[in-house]
Amino acid sequence: MGVTGCGKTEVGRALAARLGARFIEGDSLHPPENIAKMSAGVPLTDEDRAGWLEKIAAEIAASTAAGERTVAGCSALKRRYRDRLRAKNPRLVFVHLVIDRETAHRRVAARRGHFMPSSLVDSQFAALEPPGPDEAALPLDGTRPVDELVSEAAAVLAEA
Repeated sequence: MGVTGCGKTEVGRALAARLGARFIEGDSLHPPENIAKMSAGVPLTDEDRAGWLEKIAAEIAASTAAGERTVAGCSALKRRYRDRLRAKNPRLVFVHLVIDRETAHRRVAARRGHFMPSSLVDSQFAALEPPGPDEAALPLDGTRPVDELVSEAAAVLAEA
């Protein structure tokens, strides 16, 4: 989880490979209306995200029910979004890739072929509610090398 540009997809794919898990790319589950809004530089509302979060929660639940370990990349910026995901998946652990605004702007501006423009970075930070101490979450510095992030997350998840 984390703001756009924090490395959710890259770290998530690498973590899934390390764990022998299925990777679910949350961005691929956005409906066309959400993609059109974001592409136009319009931030999503809670209502826009509701169905998308349900799809992600359902994908995780189906994968888990099939006996697969699962890693999903999803912004999950607000507590209520994480609660919605946890409602179907109570054992869910969030890896929060923490980056600063400048890094997010730089990464998103350099990215090609993605619908999220750098003009939406500030709205992501405005919406972000970092996980509280009562949430199953691991905050990691998203500016560290991917292999270090994956090693640390895998070690913590092995203990969970």
